[in-house]
Amino acid sequence: MPTALSKCLEDVSKYNINKQKIGGGVVTLAVLLYGCKLSYPYIKQLVNTSPAKPVIVSNNNKNEPSTSVEEQIPNKQRNVPGFNREFVIQLYKLIRLLIPRFWCKEVGLLSVHTLALITRTFMSIYVATMEGRMVKFIVQRDVNNFGLMLLKWLGVALPATFLNSLIRYLESKIGLAFRTRLVNHAYSLYMKNQTYYRVSNLDSRIENADHLLTEDITAFTASLAHLYSHLTKPLFDCALIGLALMRSSKQMGAAIVPGPLLAIVVISLTGQILRTLSPKFGALVAVEAERSAYLRSVHSRLITNAEEIAFYGGHQVELRHLRSAYKSLVEHKNRILCQRLWYVVLEQFLMKYVWSGTGMIMVSLPILMSNGNNAVKGVSDRTQYFTTARNLLVNGADAVERLMSSYKEIVELAGYTSRVGDMLNTFKEVADGQYERASCQSLDYKYSSPCGRVLDSTDGSIRLCDAPIVTPTGDIVVPNLSLHIRRGHHLLITGPNGCGKSSLFRVVCGLWPLYDGTLYRPSNAAMFYIPQRPYMTIGSLREQIIYPDTLQEMEKKGKTDKDLEECLHHVSLSSLVMREGGWSAVADWKDILSGGEKQRIAIARLFYHRPSFALLDECTSAVSMDVENTMYENAKALGITLLTITHRPSLWKFHDEILQFDGEGKWELKQVPKDSCK
Repeated sequence: MPTALSKCLEDVSKYNINKQKIGGGVVTLAVLLYGCKLSYPYIKQLVNTSPAKPVIVSNNNKNEPSTSVEEQIPNKQRNVPGFNREFVIQLYKLIRLLIPRFWCKEVGLLSVHTLALITRTFMSIYVATMEGRMVKFIVQRDVNNFGLMLLKWLGVALPATFLNSLIRYLESKIGLAFRTRLVNHAYSLYMKNQTYYRVSNLDSRIENADHLLTEDITAFTASLAHLYSHLTKPLFDCALIGLALMRSSKQMGAAIVPGPLLAIVVISLTGQILRTLSPKFGALVAVEAERSAYLRSVHSRLITNAEEIAFYGGHQVELRHLRSAYKSLVEHKNRILCQRLWYVVLEQFLMKYVWSGTGMIMVSLPILMSNGNNAVKGVSDRTQYFTTARNLLVNGADAVERLMSSYKEIVELAGYTSRVGDMLNTFKEVADGQYERASCQSLDYKYSSPCGRVLDSTDGSIRLCDAPIVTPTGDIVVPNLSLHIRRGHHLLITGPNGCGKSSLFRVVCGLWPLYDGTLYRPSNAAMFYIPQRPYMTIGSLREQIIYPDTLQEMEKKGKTDKDLEECLHHVSLSSLVMREGGWSAVADWKDILSGGEKQRIAIARLFYHRPSFALLDECTSAVSMDVENTMYENAKALGITLLTITHRPSLWKFHDEILQFDGEGKWELKQVPKDSCK
């Protein structure tokens, strides 16, 4: 073995290379490799350290303790986002949504972007060649050719800078086009079959739909557009620059194979090392998004319930929730930064120093080992080759470095892909009536899935046959209810809190699934539900009365402002139009109107739509009794059948029957006493 090494050193000495330096370099390399072998297990253990705590997620923005993912889904394995088969399948499905057909706007943008990237690669090679010739003329002291080449170089600079800006512009346009396409699809699913309600009340897989529909979709589309540019251009650069370097080596009379072969070996080893030691950035990004969404939900809950919290003086409790959510997010971000620090150290060492040394060897090989018969002897020619090859090699190394670092971006993209893909799948399943509730999955209760039948009513009445009332959490409020409500037959519903009064309305309206029995009901247009706290929409005063109709639908119905004035007259709010500045006045109505006025606006909507059935859930609790009596009398005069939840005995006289729940699952239907009708 020593004899072989001595012979190699003697052969190297023919090229005027110092034997001592070669020997020292070999020894240093051997020590470095041995040190890497010893430190590899410790570096891997340090980099791949993952949090021992389970991921903590919120509980649908409710005032309940947060639970870990493992506690929420005991029977279902939680998939960790990463570069795997599931990621490829989800990404393929999402790309099919982003690019629905060949002839579309997105394909045009991608084509122009790809053409710009190819052009930029050719321009980089051309600029590197020009710089090599400029150095050649400098060595030759050829002022005229140097000045002419400098002018050409400056002339190329303008289109090159424009091309760089165009590439970034097209990348942003592609990301925006992807986002628009995906947002439109997600919104259509979100608003289909009341998914916006069911996904947060009947299903527990999505904790913060608002964050997913805004932040996560934006991050996913921007990451995908950037990754396309980050992968496509380096691939073009590697291919074209490799060909240019091989052609330069051939012109110098050197062998073509050794340089590229050395580069392939070093790059392959670097890629394997980085992939082995890379932290699970996909899972880390997914957890970061979840914790950001939870922090946002805590802020949203504080804003929504600010008045109640202020009355209670609960700011210290809410502050503790905010600090806890923020602390959880910061701890996870610090964990990501710590793992990324050591990964970047290793990445920079391999890509900056190891690759630089490899590049110097590649550039020097054609000069040191060129064939004497075909070699170009002039110093200026060798200088031109070295400068050109060095510039091409720098561009090529930058391209390979972007390819290597893109693995980290791919894994991060897997995190966003997992969240967005799971969101769309959940929307589809919820719209089809497939629900998963974490608090119910470990319980063996009677009704595991909705099996009831919902049929159209032939006579326009509402009828329940042996139907249970089951909450989304699996609680059976009423085990069996049979009820027939005919048009013109008014029903009053009473009972203690939590006995199933409002739950009955949710089942009848189709918000909650029917787990057993049969429900005959008219169309949704024939029923109008009014809650205790009515919703005030964005828009003018006119749009508050006609909600959920639009102005165009109001015109199609032949309704005018005079009809709306009559509706306000029925609820004793005739002066509201003048007070607020006319029908077209726009304001934040939920803050401007009092509680009683908002309830009367909701009753005015009832008079505008004039449905067959009115489902009134304590909707007049903030209205005086005289106004309340007037509204009920007007509703009955218009032929609206009343189903009222109330604790006020003064409303008994407007109804024919009473459905009374006892709070223990039993119920009784009886006639309204005659003395209460007086």
